[in-house]
Order: sequence, then structure tokens, then C-alpha cells
Amino acid sequence: MSGSSDRPQAGILDDALADIVRRTGASAGGVYLLHEARQVLGLVVVCGVPVEVAWPWRRVALGAPVPVADAVRADRLIWVGSQDDMARTYPRAAASLPYRLATAAAPLQGRGRCWGALMLLWPASHPADATARERSHIGAAARRIARVLDEATVPPAVSEHPRLIPVSAVARPHGRQSPQAALDYVERLPEGALGLDLEGRITFLAASVESLLGVDAARLLGTRPWQSLPWLDDTLVEDHYRTALISRDPVAFTALRPPDTWLQFRLYPDAGGISVRITRATPPEYDRPVPDRASQQSTGAAATSPPQVGRLYQLVHLAAALTETVAVRDVVELIADQVLPAFGADGLVVSAADAGRLKITGHHGYDQETIDRLDGLPLDTDLTPAGRVIAEGVPSFFASPHELARRYPRASQISGKQAWAFLPLVVSGRPVGCCILSYDRPHDFGADERAVLTSLAGLIAQALDRARLYDATRDLARGLQQALLPRSLPSLPGLQSAARYLPASRGMDIGGDFYDVIRIDATTAAAVIGDVQGHNVSAAALMGQVRTAIHAAAGAPPDQVLARTNRVLADLETDLLVSCLYAHIDLARQEAVLASAGHPPPLLHHPAMPPGVMRLDPGPLLGIDPGLSYPLTVQPLPPGTTLALYTDGLTEVPGTDADETADRLARCLAQHSGHSLDDLIDVLLRHARPTAHYTDDIAMLLLRTGPPPT
Repeated sequence: MSGSSDRPQAGILDDALADIVRRTGASAGGVYLLHEARQVLGLVVVCGVPVEVAWPWRRVALGAPVPVADAVRADRLIWVGSQDDMARTYPRAAASLPYRLATAAAPLQGRGRCWGALMLLWPASHPADATARERSHIGAAARRIARVLDEATVPPAVSEHPRLIPVSAVARPHGRQSPQAALDYVERLPEGALGLDLEGRITFLAASVESLLGVDAARLLGTRPWQSLPWLDDTLVEDHYRTALISRDPVAFTALRPPDTWLQFRLYPDAGGISVRITRATPPEYDRPVPDRASQQSTGAAATSPPQVGRLYQLVHLAAALTETVAVRDVVELIADQVLPAFGADGLVVSAADAGRLKITGHHGYDQETIDRLDGLPLDTDLTPAGRVIAEGVPSFFASPHELARRYPRASQISGKQAWAFLPLVVSGRPVGCCILSYDRPHDFGADERAVLTSLAGLIAQALDRARLYDATRDLARGLQQALLPRSLPSLPGLQSAARYLPASRGMDIGGDFYDVIRIDATTAAAVIGDVQGHNVSAAALMGQVRTAIHAAAGAPPDQVLARTNRVLADLETDLLVSCLYAHIDLARQEAVLASAGHPPPLLHHPAMPPGVMRLDPGPLLGIDPGLSYPLTVQPLPPGTTLALYTDGLTEVPGTDADETADRLARCLAQHSGHSLDDLIDVLLRHARPTAHYTDDIAMLLLRTGPPPT
């Protein structure tokens, strides 16, 4: 949400989330909103954890194997009761969130649309199984958020940075106790005590802390210990804080304060922050030397310090996410949404080496005029370092325009950027392209940052090479499939028809689903719909052969059409099976004769009759045995009858019963029977898949009878 007019609505949403976190006993929560065009869930508000902890999850693809995306796709509550359950069910999420916790994700189903999802986290002390009452409370909480979004006067938007809101701690009655007495009590204790807020910043220090830590208390207030104390500048220290914050488990560790003082830190978290108890400790047995980072930082060597633990977990997250990208567009979007924020970059250009030129396959943060100027440059260009980086396979880093201009005088003037990282994309010694990260301000690249970016470039190269091969195969198969599906349906007096084919939202985007209407004479026609097993070029090619066989046999009784097609498949010696429904429609006699080869039965509606799913006696799939027969079913078709033929991608939704889904669609067909057939297809698709996310191909063919032809 952005703009002053959105602030009251944002406040209502924020208050609702904070109240839900308190009422459910959760330790943290967040609201994701669905960007339907991009099929991405965006985190708009979070509470209970810092934004930097949630940052790797601020954008989640709707097809990603994570709880919040599953909740929206399956339209149901997803519960993950423990870290073991997370590792088994969602290994990618477990790798980048390695803490003991329980998680729930619930879809935000509003009026006629899914807004997104509610995400809640509980500490490790929560039982692994949620009770029926608790599940009911979570569902009610999601419906409450959905109502807030339904009633918003301006549709909420997903911003680049999620809002962080506090969860008010439960009030603790003090009675007549004096706050000063409590402070005096803490000051008299021999050990040190300090308080951290949920973002890890120091909010309170006892006087004894100064002598234990060897630093003035005024310098520490408002800072994070691992940033203000050089000897705590270790990824493990920040990880201990994150473990306490997310799991709400007490955590203990020891650290060496130079030169020889060992200290033990005990962290006690709750909803309001973390209390830290500091005591002197005996040296551990391994007692290994610790490098003196204080001198490094004082001499400006901070760039060589290890990366923050947040970046390490984010890189694990990025590596896992890159393995799941499918198309080139997916790779570019993931880099733009995840890699750029992780390294503070502002712009991205991904170029592929194609026929001796630099072909830009994706970009972010650049205007189109700049992209047009860079696209298609020869590999040996001296305008930018990209060609040389690809040829030599060595990355180049430029911290300022002055550095870049020394070797490439014209490059720094192209885009107005102030710093660049040119990363070669190399697979098995073969250059496939160049990934350019750019910055709006000068940026010094430390040694560890260069190493991490170079390693990440290898992962991007693998993903990009795989995605380019996928895109080429998909384009070939999609062209073949579109060429084989009918361009238009024939016109027949007394019969209206409309059809739609939708590819799966993820995967090859092509398959073997097909449909057709074949005009036989002035009063008869054949309607056919089928599904070839698989989502590849072979499935699309076999689909064309099946359609050809059906066309050759059209006009014969439906059982004979399927039997002949079955024998053709046997002659082709294919391993793929085919489901098919063939209907011979006689408009003069107002009836249809149908035969099915393992295909879902059609939906049927007439204004004078209740809607339902047609009862068919299905035969076996085509391709099993060439000698099988297919039973016939006769169905009256009085004027005004609507018949909906479809493939199983419409009704087979994960987590639901296909028969129940078909019954609901039949009722929906009756409720919207006054619509045109094209509009009716849209209604049925929205009803079956509110999120427009299709896990399988869908083909639909709708027929409506009119007055019999004269």
C-alpha cells in the first residue's frame, strides 16, 4: 500500500494482524498479497520478527514449494508442526529457515477472489499437532483479514519493502512494586544483564556490563552487539540471536573477549524482546585463537570480515530457488526479486551469447532506450566489458564511474549507474552469457562479496542454460500443439459451441489435451475431447495423430470411432495412453450418443431439469489393448441443453475430491446458464481455480442446443 489515502486502510490491516498474532499465541505473523498477473505473493506487513529476517521470503512465486504458496494454490490451511515436518515436506524452506518452530498458512478468500495468505509462526514449545479448535481460530483469523481487504476502498498494492509493526507485549501487573526497586535488584547482581529488542538492538544495560564487556555503556545503546563489539563479529553470534528470536528457545554460547576473558551469554526470548545474562566462563577445551578484528576494523579492513548470517541463509535460499526455475523469465525474475536486494544492487541485465552477439534476455532497473542500445552488441564490443568478461570467463568489478571510464570511456555514460559487477555465466567451461548487477551509488566490492557473487554466478549460469534449453523445447512443442488444435469451430444451425485450452501455470506449458467439433451433415455433428498422457513434444505429436484418426472415423457410431482409434494407437506402438470422450450429436432427433475411453463425464444442464454430471459407462483408456470395446450412452438433448466437456485438469485440484468439484461446477453451470458460452467458460474456470494457477493443462468444450433445424 502506498500513498496517504492508503494509510488508514494499512492501519486497519496492521491492527488486525497484530491482534491475530496475540489471540492465537503466535510469535510472529505476516500477510501476503497475490499479484495475479505475475503469479507472485508479496509480503506487505510483518510482525514479531525483523524485516531482514523475513527478507528472503518477501516475494514467493505462487508455484513455489513453500507453505504460503501451497495454501493459496490448494485453498486450504497448511500446518507444519515442527522443523522435522518442514524438512520432510518443504526442504527448500527448511534449508533457509533452520529453526525449531511451528508454521501455519491460510488462504485469504474474499468475495469472489483470493487476496493472498496469512502466515503465522509459533515457538518450538508449541505442540506439533494443531487442535481442531486452533485450526478453526486460524481459519477465522484469515477470513477476518480477507474482510478487511474486501472493504478497502482502494485495492492494496505490494510495495518493495514490507511494513514492520510491533506486537504489544501482554501487560504485566506491577501492583505496588517500584520500577526503581527492580532496577536496583538487577544492579546488585554480580553478572551482567542487557536487553535486546526484536531487531537485536540493545535497549538496556546493567552497570556491571561495562566491566564485563570492557566498553562504555553509552556506546552500546541502540546498537547490535555483533556489530558494535569487534570480538562478537561472528556469524554464529547473530545466528544464536536468530535462533532465540524465531524458536523462542533459551540459547547459550561462550565467546572470548580479548585477550583472555571468556564470557557466557544466555538469551531468554519472549514476545517483547530478548533478555541476555552475561557471566564469566572457563575456557573451553578447544580454546582456539580468535583473530583480532578490532585492528582490522580500525585500519579499514572491515570489508574482509565474514558475511552476515542473514546473507548466508539468503544465499542458501537463492541456491535452492534457482534449482526450481524453469524458464528464462523465471531466472531473471528471481535474480531481480532476490539477488538484487541481497546485495543492495539497483539494476540488472542478463545477456546471452548468441551468434557472436550479446542478446539481452532480461533486465530490471533500466529504461527501454538503454536496453535497446545495449541489445545485439557484438561480443568483441569495446562499449561495455560484457563481451570481454564472457570471452575470458573472469568477473570484473567497478566501484565507480571513474574506474569504469579508465578502460571503457563510453560505458559509464550509457545508463547513469555508479557501480557495476560484470559476472561471467560459464557452464562446464562453456560461456553462456553475462550477468550485470549495477548500483545507483558508488559501491566498494569487498573480497568476500566478490567471492560470493562469483560463486552465485555459477549457479545462475546453470539455471540460465537449463532454462534456455527448456524455452527452446517449449516453443517447438507449443507451435506444434497450436498448429494441431482447430483454429475455429464449425457453424451448425441449432448448435452453439465454444472452446478453450489453457496450459499448466508451470512446467512445459504444453500437453496433449485436445478438442474438436466435426460437422458430419446439416443436422449431425461430432464433439470430441481428449487428453494424451505427458507434457512434451511426444504428447503434442501423438495428440495430432489421435485427432487425425478420429476425423477419419467420424460419422461411425461412437464405440466404433474409439475402437478404430485404439487400433491406430496400437499400430503406432506408443507407450502413451489417451483418454477420450466422443459424442455423436443428432439435432433432428434431439439426442446425443456418447462413448468414453476413461475420460471424465460431461456436465449437463437444462432449465427444466436439475444440473448434474452425466452418468456414463466408461471404457478403458486408448492404447491399453487393441481388442477392447466401448459402451454407448444415449442422452436426450432438448433445446436449451448445455453440455460441458472438459479434461481432468479442471476438476483434479490437489487436496480436493474430483467428483465433488464436478458437482460444484454443474451447479455453477446452472446458476450462470444465461451467459454466452465464452463467458460461461470464464465463469467455470474462475470457480474451479480462483487463483488462475493451473497445475495441469485444461481443455473445455461447451455445446448448447437451440431449436431443431428445419
